[in-house]
Amino acid sequence: MEILGLSTSPGSGGAYALILTELDGDRRLPIIIGTFEAQAIALELEQIKPPRPMTHDLIRNVILSFDSVVREVYINHLSEGTFFARVFLDKGTDNLELDARPSDAIALAIRFGAPILVDETVLEKAGLTAGEPIDGSEETAADSSGKETTTASREMSEMEKLERDLKAAIDTENYEKAARLRDQINKMKS
Repeated sequence: MEILGLSTSPGSGGAYALILTELDGDRRLPIIIGTFEAQAIALELEQIKPPRPMTHDLIRNVILSFDSVVREVYINHLSEGTFFARVFLDKGTDNLELDARPSDAIALAIRFGAPILVDETVLEKAGLTAGEPIDGSEETAADSSGKETTTASREMSEMEKLERDLKAAIDTENYEKAARLRDQINKMKS
């Protein structure tokens, strides 16, 4: 994966959506991160060096001082809307694996030029495909006389509306909204 960008909206409470995209595919993965982590990632992407090292720069310097490098980061799990990641370090022939928040792992990956990997099951659960129609039909929640038939029909109609809104959010690259809609749809399905 590679970083497509960062986005925010006024009502997000200071959170940002970090958007990862497949190198050889069209799936995207939005991950909600904090302001500090977004700033750390943005500064490095823009190759802006602050006058004093930021936390991720300090960690990079510590890793390098131990003659180690970040080989790769791996977003390996998603549970109840929370992403989990691992950072893989190499020191000669020795390898080390550390637990990390995806935002911190990615901030380190870009400082080392290391690849960002995402587990296929995570992409299946939380990935969005740009331009792909969302699964759902144009059927309405009404019978042939035009009256709604059951609560299930009303729920299906709401599901269809959410799926249409999700498709529109993906098409307009509003990934923060898309992530919220995806979570709402998953909640309704379960």
